[in-house]
Amino acid sequence: KELFLMIEAISNEKNITKEDVIESLEEALAVATKKRNNVDVRVEVDRHSGEFNTFRRWLVVEDGADFVDDDGTEFDSELHIYQADSNGIQADSYVEEEMESVEFGRIAAQIAKQVIIQKVREAERTVVVDNFSQRVGEVVMVSVKRVDRGNVYVDMGGIDGMISKFDLIPNESIRKNDRLRAFIKEVKSTPRGAQIFLSRTANEMMIELFEMEVPEISEGVIEIKAGARDPGLRSKLAVKAKDKRIDPIGSCIGMRGA
Repeated sequence: KELFLMIEAISNEKNITKEDVIESLEEALAVATKKRNNVDVRVEVDRHSGEFNTFRRWLVVEDGADFVDDDGTEFDSELHIYQADSNGIQADSYVEEEMESVEFGRIAAQIAKQVIIQKVREAERTVVVDNFSQRVGEVVMVSVKRVDRGNVYVDMGGIDGMISKFDLIPNESIRKNDRLRAFIKEVKSTPRGAQIFLSRTANEMMIELFEMEVPEISEGVIEIKAGARDPGLRSKLAVKAKDKRIDPIGSCIGMRGA
């Protein structure tokens, strides 16, 4: 019961659904039971009292089949049961039998903490991925944290990102604490956390920069038709003015042709 109250309190504090935490706790307790008894089990936590019941289970296998489990385990009577012996239970389902729950005590509390930490990280990762997935295609200002094997690792306001050496301008000198602009290229969710990949060479970055720096483009008076660049050397931009009185090329060229 104390375990359940702790989960409920931290669930509220971290804004993670209690159901998600309980389901993960059930899996964690089942793993701990398996380690002690070397059998397959399912743990069910009572959503009101916090008490849990443990069920030993056997996977139902088709009669006469050469069975190999997903993890490569061959038929084992401790883990599997043939359909003929299962009172007609469908193959790939489970036969369950309630068993005595192991008294975990301190171990249960440790497992709960691990599960909660994992859930917090997963929730944070989901938030990061959701937020930055909507920003793919944006040019952002980042701060360089370190340069390692040619790759540049940056801080994006508390979130880490990476610019691969293949997405850097050739011969560009970048040092720790430098601030630079980069194009959000891709966002991935991995077991280790959210990964944000940026680029300094993408054609889209050049187009985005022109949209940021040239008022006529940001206001929609001048339209960008196409763009291409040889990073660090030259860039080309095809533009068209919606108003014939406006010189699209002159508007995009800075002082002294810059």
